[in-house]
Amino acid sequence: MIIIKSMSGLTAQEAAERLGVKLATLYAYVSRGALHRWREPGSRQSHFDPAEVEELARRGKPRRSSLPLALDLVVRSRLTEIAYQDLRYRGVSALGLAESARFEEVAEWLWTAARAETMAPWPAPHLELPEVGSARDRLRLAVVLLSAGDPLRADLSLPAVVERGQRVIAAMVAAAGPSGEPAPATVAGRLWGALTQLPATSERIGALNSALVLLADHELAASTVAARVAASARADPYSVLLSGMGAMAGSLHGGAPLRARELLEASLESGPAASLARSAEAHGHLPGFGHPLYPGGDPRARLLLTLIERAAPGSVLCAKAKAVISTARETAGVEPNVDLALALLTMEAQMPTEAPEVIFTVARAAGWLAHALEEYQEPPLRFRARAVSRA
Repeated sequence: MIIIKSMSGLTAQEAAERLGVKLATLYAYVSRGALHRWREPGSRQSHFDPAEVEELARRGKPRRSSLPLALDLVVRSRLTEIAYQDLRYRGVSALGLAESARFEEVAEWLWTAARAETMAPWPAPHLELPEVGSARDRLRLAVVLLSAGDPLRADLSLPAVVERGQRVIAAMVAAAGPSGEPAPATVAGRLWGALTQLPATSERIGALNSALVLLADHELAASTVAARVAASARADPYSVLLSGMGAMAGSLHGGAPLRARELLEASLESGPAASLARSAEAHGHLPGFGHPLYPGGDPRARLLLTLIERAAPGSVLCAKAKAVISTARETAGVEPNVDLALALLTMEAQMPTEAPEVIFTVARAAGWLAHALEEYQEPPLRFRARAVSRA
């Protein structure tokens, strides 16, 4: 029970006691937009809405965001959980899946909560894509063309969405680039052949497959929120994917691994310290380092960096990347995140500069569709935010 001693609301001390936090933490919630305060005319004392404080107490403390004044959006989901320095898909560690399962198996686990014992290769429909220079645009075109040719795209049933998910992801992989030598029929094998001319060894395909698994979902990232909002309006699966791809195109989301790759490339010429200093000055942070949800270091990065080194023993590039990581740790106290690992993977594989975003988008398409399937079971149009005048 909340006892209100002020007719105007809770005092700061009362609000902090109800939440079980210190006053400094209470005001940190205010700075991040999780709580709102006001002052009565002529008073310097802050007041808090008891209902808002009670709601925050019920939900639990807001998670630290990488952005100031981030909106605290809470959506109940059975799909992905980030806790205790681990990432779990439907309760199963994504790190374990990354070492033991194909991307296709993980995608269908996210979609259906069922583990397939055997699985045929996903069919890749033949599409006549116009000549465009960007792989990002080719991926979008593949989705648009499949949508235009699918008269039953409004079927939102589980079997229909799963079948379309298989076809559209396979089509996106085919759109990423022309395949060279014959590659394994898996998504990772096909994507390797589309992005690089290097031979497809089992270790290399395994590292790429692990990257796809680790990037398949990450709770409510910006693109996933966009996908869920579209699904809430009962958009078809293709439109859900395009919504997610729109947010993914942002330089702070799908473009983040490219910034990390630029940092690694610069370090090859000027050394770790100079490249880190220039990157921090240019971006205000170190691309590819730190993650607000993993204060002890991104476990996805640790695993993927290990797999890359295993696939390229004695690599000079891996040694250079280790020097960058060590310097960042010593000078800034930060650990690498999955963006840096993905950047290193594409550099080691001699893939084009747009490859990190391509891999990221193909992987996250599985997560977007999983969230869409979950959202289709919720009441429609439930995402209705309120605007508050700033005047």
